[in-house]
Amino acid sequence: MRFALFLGCQIPARLNQYESSARAVLARLGIGLVDIATFNCCGYPLRNLDFRAFVLSSARNLALAARERLPVLTLCKCCFGSLKKVAHLLKEDASLRAEINTILHREGLSYENEVGVRHLLSVLFHEVGVKALRERMTKTFAGLNIATHYGCHALRPSQITQFDDPVAPSLFDQLVDATGAKSVSWPRQLECCGAPLWGVNDELSMDLTEKKLNDGKQSGAHYLCTACPYCQIQFDTVQQMISAARGGNHHLPAILYPQLLGLSMGIDGSTLGLKMNQLSLDNIENFFVVPQPPGKAAGGITKEAEED
Repeated sequence: MRFALFLGCQIPARLNQYESSARAVLARLGIGLVDIATFNCCGYPLRNLDFRAFVLSSARNLALAARERLPVLTLCKCCFGSLKKVAHLLKEDASLRAEINTILHREGLSYENEVGVRHLLSVLFHEVGVKALRERMTKTFAGLNIATHYGCHALRPSQITQFDDPVAPSLFDQLVDATGAKSVSWPRQLECCGAPLWGVNDELSMDLTEKKLNDGKQSGAHYLCTACPYCQIQFDTVQQMISAARGGNHHLPAILYPQLLGLSMGIDGSTLGLKMNQLSLDNIENFFVVPQPPGKAAGGITKEAEED
């Protein structure tokens, strides 16, 4: 499997650990990544300001991937939603496609054939599979409760993103459970993290984040798990800001899914960028259990000897 890796803007600028942990995990799984240096912004910030500029931004990225004959793999759910939306629009609207191609032709690009767009979680779940992931793990977690945060743009509009059931998703929970951790049920799981409001109405943004943090903690979670840079920054960096500004006891560190998976695969913490997270993840190793070889019980005693 080979994909054109689309990093977007936030990850290279503010969340390098997402890239490093994802690359490390995908390399262990034998998934090839191609870097296209001329990729640009997905257009997400322009979506409600200049529709044509939004479409053109995503369309150019799709055309670049099409030229390499590669599907796109995204780490950001906002980028995933934008690219999926534009791919759908260009497929359904011939006049829009012609208009966009007129501009793309100036660079020798065109978008005619549909390009597959996948999110990291989709690739791990569908292309790799939970069973294959378990086979690559050298450690598993025990007694670790995780609150999965799906984010908004992967789930909706569901007929376009086709990521998971928008009302009762389970893909992310199954990927977390594969590590031995338990994905807990929490009422605010599918609510917005508050990131779209940051910089527009910071108080309201923090209100939304704080409610989710409190809900996750009250539901028994030790950590939040994310797979989107905007959500991770909100639950990590902004959570620190909330604690500093408002106090409270809602300390609930956020870990990126490839960091969680990477730990189970035996990848070292520096490669996964654990220290780059604002809130400490040091305690997570306390939940590790090293799997015993077949026929062995704890302490290296065979099951037969144990029964005798």
